[in-house]
Amino acid sequence: MPSDRATNELGKFAHEPHPLPARLSFAMNLISRISLLALASLTPLLVGWAQDPADGPDPLAGLRDVFEAQGIALELEQGRVSIPAEVGVTNDLLEYLLAGPQGAAHETLLLTDVDPEMLNAALLTLGAKPGTNADWAPMDPLPSQDEIDAGVLPYEVTLPEGDGFFLYVGWREGDETYLFRIEDLVRDRFRGRTLRRHALIYLGSKMIERGENTPEVFAAAVNGNLINVSFFREGHTLLTTARPECVDQSAWLANAWLLPPRGSEVRLIFSKSRISMGWDSPVGLPLVTAAPDPGDDR
Repeated sequence: MPSDRATNELGKFAHEPHPLPARLSFAMNLISRISLLALASLTPLLVGWAQDPADGPDPLAGLRDVFEAQGIALELEQGRVSIPAEVGVTNDLLEYLLAGPQGAAHETLLLTDVDPEMLNAALLTLGAKPGTNADWAPMDPLPSQDEIDAGVLPYEVTLPEGDGFFLYVGWREGDETYLFRIEDLVRDRFRGRTLRRHALIYLGSKMIERGENTPEVFAAAVNGNLINVSFFREGHTLLTTARPECVDQSAWLANAWLLPPRGSEVRLIFSKSRISMGWDSPVGLPLVTAAPDPGDDR
């Protein structure tokens, strides 16, 4: 299975007329580039459509059904994917923004049970192509201690590049709807502000070996860490931040003043474009029970 996680524009292709060889080639090309769980779910759908689209199911409706069964909402026309998650760490250092059951939950902002391979397939369906990961090396000469104390990084940083997604976190409390950029929910404790807003870069994880004579496995599924806030050289996550200060692994804390209580259900949205500050999706946001007013017992 290839490690570059390449993709095709499924939505555009599905709505245009194509002869049988082109349809079959397209379907098999997508099948060859998605991972094992996604492969099992999507192969019958795509092959059936490629062979006989007139009598077969609408591939877009079928894809939505497959993803929905995994907890993933695909809004192809809006260029969005969203998944259920819950609030994880609120009062300790962060290295990740999203992790699954196998991941580093003790240093992750949001947790999800959604399968990493299916989430990756959904992002591929939106047309995402893997970018390049961050790289860094110590500056020569190193900045002075005064410069470091003033915020100068002691590294030459090459930032991640490639297709990006804007990430939002949404939930409801009573009659109020909350929708934040994920950066607003992360504090930079060295610079006295939240993580600066930007598009997070899609890496698509990679296939890795776990030993001799064993099949390659999807790194994000095995490690369980799906989105990093601090840079990691391995590039095993699906997405990475792309600000130079993210080279610092000890800078990041949850912005607990904005987050609902730990364990609250939220929805994490991956969008190819910025969302206007208002939720126009048919996908409902989870209802969060507000914490008691601390003044009630005074």
